[in-house]
Amino acid sequence: MGPAYNRPPMNPAISFQQVGKTFQTPRGALNALSDVSFDIHPGEFFGLLGPNGAGKTTLISILAGLARATSGRVTVHGHDVVEDYAAARKSLGIVPQELVFDPFFSVRETLRIQSGYFGVRGNDAWIDELLDGLGLADKAGANMRQLSGGMKRRVLVAQALVHRPPVIVLDEPTAGVDVELRQTLWGFIARLNREGHTVLLTTHYLEEAEALCGRIAMLKQGRVVALDRTSNLLAGTASTMLRFKTDDVLPPDLAAQARVTGRIAQVKAADAAAVEAVLARLRAAGIKVEDLEIGRADLEDVFLEIMQGAGSTRPTIAEEAA
Repeated sequence: MGPAYNRPPMNPAISFQQVGKTFQTPRGALNALSDVSFDIHPGEFFGLLGPNGAGKTTLISILAGLARATSGRVTVHGHDVVEDYAAARKSLGIVPQELVFDPFFSVRETLRIQSGYFGVRGNDAWIDELLDGLGLADKAGANMRQLSGGMKRRVLVAQALVHRPPVIVLDEPTAGVDVELRQTLWGFIARLNREGHTVLLTTHYLEEAEALCGRIAMLKQGRVVALDRTSNLLAGTASTMLRFKTDDVLPPDLAAQARVTGRIAQVKAADAAAVEAVLARLRAAGIKVEDLEIGRADLEDVFLEIMQGAGSTRPTIAEEAA
């Protein structure tokens, strides 16, 4: 059990209030974010999803104080990230996408230095727990330049947690890392979440978001196009998915509604009658299939459906308390 942190009052852990961000480019104004509003409640495991260029990184940069919003307001446990930056930042532990380290310090030295940035002293017991929990104990004395990319990613997570922040922000934390690190990281983060830490996750691994996040917001072109409990998002789409392998080319009518990756095809069906219609169409077209599975739609199916259907009109968004 890690050392207890001082639990802040029950304001939203993070609050985005009508946040907008406009960049000036040679071709004119670019609206990266438009009227983004939602709260993340204390103790939530919350997912922020969207395609590349949707505005996720811009929103995280504003939250971290690395960029200034053009309009709106962002708070962390009631502290404005602009007007009360120091208090807001101290409540945040941010794991960025980029790996940036001083290569000449050891892992333990790196974490002690990071503790000093936040004015935390006598932190060795928590540093030891971080090293153990993230599988870094045997690398504590190694210089950063000696570590593999996966090990450096673990140190990045430890740096973000070294001052025991109540809010943890994970920006693509498992991008390009191996399965072992993903399992180690999620086991440790899930434990911290159970202990009361709030977690905000951005990821392109939608199976991670489905397994971990109680609520999810989806961004497209700088706007929130979905915001709901993960279970509600999954229940709100066609609940049946046919998955199979084939070496054949699907007929155009099926190809138009299928998602094909290599030999694996996935076709959505609204109900049992639609499943039978898809199977009949495959038989009629002479398509040879292997490993046919019929199951419920997953978060990737929901995500693609929402992204394809989200145009200029914003859909109904369910904002529920955790």
